[in-house]
Amino acid sequence: MLIDSPPEQSAEPSAAEQPRKRHSVRAAGLVAALAVLLVVCAASIVVGAKPVPLGDVWHGLFQNSGTGTDVLIADVRVPRTLLGLLAGVALGLSGAVMQALTRNPLAEPGLMGVNAGAAAAVVTATGFLGVTSLTGYVWFAFAGAAAVSVLVYVLGGGRSATPVRLALAGTAATAALYGYVNAVQLLDAAALDRLRFWTVGSLAGAELATVRQVAPFLAVGVVLALLVARPLNAMEMGDDTARALGAHLNRTRVLAMLSVTLLCGGATAACGPIVFVGLMVPYLVRAVTGPDMRWILPYAAVLSPVLLLVSDIVGRVVARPSELQVGIVTALIGGPVFLHLVRRKRMAQL
Repeated sequence: MLIDSPPEQSAEPSAAEQPRKRHSVRAAGLVAALAVLLVVCAASIVVGAKPVPLGDVWHGLFQNSGTGTDVLIADVRVPRTLLGLLAGVALGLSGAVMQALTRNPLAEPGLMGVNAGAAAAVVTATGFLGVTSLTGYVWFAFAGAAAVSVLVYVLGGGRSATPVRLALAGTAATAALYGYVNAVQLLDAAALDRLRFWTVGSLAGAELATVRQVAPFLAVGVVLALLVARPLNAMEMGDDTARALGAHLNRTRVLAMLSVTLLCGGATAACGPIVFVGLMVPYLVRAVTGPDMRWILPYAAVLSPVLLLVSDIVGRVVARPSELQVGIVTALIGGPVFLHLVRRKRMAQL
């Protein structure tokens, strides 16, 4: 007599369970990344060129009495950490949006000429208008970034712009503007001296006033980046497919460029042009989360400030009692990583 045996349970999750499992894994990874970010923010306040005991750090944070150590913690390291946090979020999100907009996984925010526009405006302000304070030329940097973004959009074809045209227009504008920046700095030694830290990217000298100045613009940029996540997903499959899925291409490109301008322009205005953060983190995140911008953006927003703050901590520690600017550290890290990524992509030779 044959007895029917119950079917064996498959060890593999069903097709319906797989998306839920991936979602859970991604969510858990994002929570872990947030925990790492909190630890790095705490380390940025505690660790520096001058060692400070934990008790003094706590006193400076919550019982500031105006002593030297309390001022160091409350007025130097806390604003520096906050600015690094905001700048990291901005660079990560703008890099992710730029890579999706240009359909180039090795693109970075400076590809649209934002960094060059900000640098040209700051050089003009310091060299010809006598602006010397960070809170003074941050507005010039922002205006320069916005103006060049509009120029690149127009040169790239306006309403008929394509990713290739935008990239070419941004590259041309960047080359021309950095030529102007170098010329002014060579002719004006005072301007070169005032800008030597800003041009390499630095969190040193951060003030709460600067954080308050750029925070509203960065907040709007974050909202715009999140709003264009879904249509950018559609555009990565091609313009025709995106139209069929209901995406408005011109509106999405305009909003994406505005987001990049606000995010990268604000970060550049406050810290100077910091390279590779907006390239490395979104690229590596994409390899983990897949091409869905709804996951790439949160991961990039969390992990980019981790990289930026860790680089800043390293710069403060390795050169005690002096320090290396964070832009130098990210370039030293990013250069080899970028070459590795290019080799892995096996990019076709022209």
